[in-house]
Amino acid sequence: MKRFFALLAFLLLGFASQAATRPGNDDTILVKLPNQATMTLYVKDKAQLRQMRQYKLDSLLVLLDAYITQAEAAGKNSKSEQITMEFYPAKEQPGKKVPEQIRITVRNQGPGSQNKSADHVDVTLGRVFGVTVDESSNGDNDRVSVRVGALSDSARQAQRKARDEQRANRAVRSNFNIDLGLNTLVNRETPAGGEDFDLRPIGSRYLSLNWHYDIRVGKKGSPFHLITGPELAFNNYMLDKNNQFFDVDGRTIISQNLETPNRELQKSKLAVSSINLPLMPVLDFKNKKGRDAFRIGAGGFVGYRLGSHTKIKYEDGGNTKKDKDRGSYNLADFQYGLQGTIGIRSIDLFAKYNLNDTFKNNRGPQAQTLSFGISLLQ
Repeated sequence: MKRFFALLAFLLLGFASQAATRPGNDDTILVKLPNQATMTLYVKDKAQLRQMRQYKLDSLLVLLDAYITQAEAAGKNSKSEQITMEFYPAKEQPGKKVPEQIRITVRNQGPGSQNKSADHVDVTLGRVFGVTVDESSNGDNDRVSVRVGALSDSARQAQRKARDEQRANRAVRSNFNIDLGLNTLVNRETPAGGEDFDLRPIGSRYLSLNWHYDIRVGKKGSPFHLITGPELAFNNYMLDKNNQFFDVDGRTIISQNLETPNRELQKSKLAVSSINLPLMPVLDFKNKKGRDAFRIGAGGFVGYRLGSHTKIKYEDGGNTKKDKDRGSYNLADFQYGLQGTIGIRSIDLFAKYNLNDTFKNNRGPQAQTLSFGISLLQ
């Protein structure tokens, strides 16, 4: 790799005065070095070349030398043929003119490889400017080629693949996903003074925004994981017919409005928002290519009610009206239950069952909530 810095130093020293643009190709520049060697720069536009002016080149070379040495050492100790490391010199050296981010990808084909490009290094300064180094050995002849400028599509794909692989191999990684499904009330008992009721299946929707931490238990490649992290959940209980939720004498009942018995309700629901924290062991199996194959998990959760309100929608004098009333409606503040998931490839299904009653004891319909559906953005 020392040859890389020698060539790059010659390149930067002779760049300003000895660069010549190849006719007919605006994004290719030939640089003649003092030792009679030539180098080719592939750039997107002139502005990309000017980006190098903001850096002190001697300091930048020393910085790259240290980072590449670390990446190569990590690559030798890794079983993978490719390793990607990210460095943030602007945070390490505040106030100095250095890139905010440097990403280095090292690929080693191995001594027995038939490919002449035995060593390959991609260096990205920031998001656009890049340096690619290929070192090959053929008998007694060693060759090093350097490409400066925008990274090629293949280099970008290789870096993206390396980042995905590195993320997948982390012991702890975070992700965001959405649970979208339906609610129903099970083991239902109607309190005195109320009427028997049904929920609209499609209208009683469940939505949860999940910021999960996936914790691998065991060494690299272990299928055993623990899932936890905050979930912001929204449960909607939509009533059928003209039934409404009423708070009467400290009790929540479901009945029709006796003051307006002829009113036809288009919508009548109770909406509840809560914050939940799950803890779920999961077995996550991969196929031979390292892609998701099958997942299954089961665990529990606890939660706390953040807010709730009722909402009705109806026609009055040819106009559509909506009435919303905020209140606790004797809902249980704390909740706990069981949950599970099962997935094949990119499709994941979930189910959640509240072990405690949705409403406080003897102060509302006695029932537990069951939610189920599909997980998105896994």
